[in-house]
Amino acid sequence: MQYTDAEDGSPAISGLTRVIEEDRCTLRWIWPSGIEAVYIGKAAAEQAVDSNRNSEQLKLYTKAEYKANNGYHSRIEGVGIYVFTVYACRESSDGPQLIVQPGRENRIEISAGRAKIHYSVSNKSGLFRKFKTVQIQVTTEVPIAKDVLCYVKKQGSYPANKEDGMLYPFVAPFAAGKNVLPPIEIGKQDFIRLFFTDGRTYGQIYELISV
Repeated sequence: MQYTDAEDGSPAISGLTRVIEEDRCTLRWIWPSGIEAVYIGKAAAEQAVDSNRNSEQLKLYTKAEYKANNGYHSRIEGVGIYVFTVYACRESSDGPQLIVQPGRENRIEISAGRAKIHYSVSNKSGLFRKFKTVQIQVTTEVPIAKDVLCYVKKQGSYPANKEDGMLYPFVAPFAAGKNVLPPIEIGKQDFIRLFFTDGRTYGQIYELISV
């Protein structure tokens, strides 16, 4: 399989749209003249599709199949956001050539639902101690990278957002299931809450729930 950058006059996919009904998604697009087949790539949004095309799952789909099915149908499974890319396909002596469109009109994102991340922060302190011991527990439906979450410490009250106090990163990824972090000591008047490091990005993929 070969990828080739689009040039002036190259066949290009346009008008790519999606329709989602329950657990099924339908893609439709305008076929360029002379193209009888496409390859449809699917990859998780957090993967760099353009720089790591080996991460894509590719499926050959013909114009005849498209007409018979009134589009391309795919089940929505799992969690997170997926990127679908429809590549116009040209045959060459070296095999199929997939046209890469720099304008990305042939790409579309589809949400498969958000994975739930539950967390709790428990405190233990002695009557005459200046500090209290905090235990953070994170339970997640899927593995998550260490840079997805952070915790923020604030004196006097719980932080309202990640800028409302001192931000600390996590040093290891979280496995699916229960993750009990090593205890930490903080001041008696300090309070901790977890946040996404990038709410706009990760809030579309995960749901962070305090328990």
